[in-house]
Amino acid sequence: MIADAFRRWKHARRIARAEAEIMSRDLQPRPHGLPSELVVSLTSYPARFAHLHLVLRSLLAQSLRADRVILWLDAEHEALLPRAAHLPGLEVRICPNWRSYKKIVPTLIEAPGAHIVTADDDIYYGPDWLERLVTHAGAGVAAHRAHRVTMAGDQPRSYDDWRRNIETPETGPLIFPTGVGGVLYAPGVFHEDVTDAARFQELAPLADDVWLYWMHRMRGSNPAKIGRRFRITEWPDTQAQNLRGTNLAGDGNDRAVSAMLKRYGWPA
Repeated sequence: MIADAFRRWKHARRIARAEAEIMSRDLQPRPHGLPSELVVSLTSYPARFAHLHLVLRSLLAQSLRADRVILWLDAEHEALLPRAAHLPGLEVRICPNWRSYKKIVPTLIEAPGAHIVTADDDIYYGPDWLERLVTHAGAGVAAHRAHRVTMAGDQPRSYDDWRRNIETPETGPLIFPTGVGGVLYAPGVFHEDVTDAARFQELAPLADDVWLYWMHRMRGSNPAKIGRRFRITEWPDTQAQNLRGTNLAGDGNDRAVSAMLKRYGWPA
């Protein structure tokens, strides 16, 4: 019980520091220098709205300036978005209810020639989060957080056997980006099926990381995990509905991997 109380105290201190850091940012963002538009894209829903303004502030106040920051919502949720989340520079857009896929698929459809950086709506992002991804844009796919797929012959092992949250920079076909840390995708890295809603909802309805990995690997990507181990600081009361928990504690990712193997084979 003492250990639990200490962990809660430490987490509360991290949250307080993160909020204070975001609210005190006074940056003069520099141009990103990429050859195409840079779009930061995310989605959210009412269970996350209480702290969403902090996530949005952290994404809008970066050391590099994105051309657009887009928040995609279900139509019925737009009126529920708190006033605090309506920030200068933010675009609030409506799209179909594609669950976690809303953070990237609508942007891929609208801006296929852009560099797209995805973010989640429940964690803290530091002031140089975007700049560090853009620095590695030449990799085509760059992620702050990634696993390494482990293989049994020419097939992937169970998700539980993958090397999780690898600690050092690494590039290669077995690097599996995880969306929670943010991922940069360059134009043209995806297979043409990437925006096929019927297919991703059939094969990987709760596992967008698996779908996106297959889609860029089939185009020959060598994803880059950048930096050291990415530390997740989650805002309070955002984890009641959490797909990460579903996929990690259950077999959500394994079922998606199995479905993708049957449909596409292993993207060697």
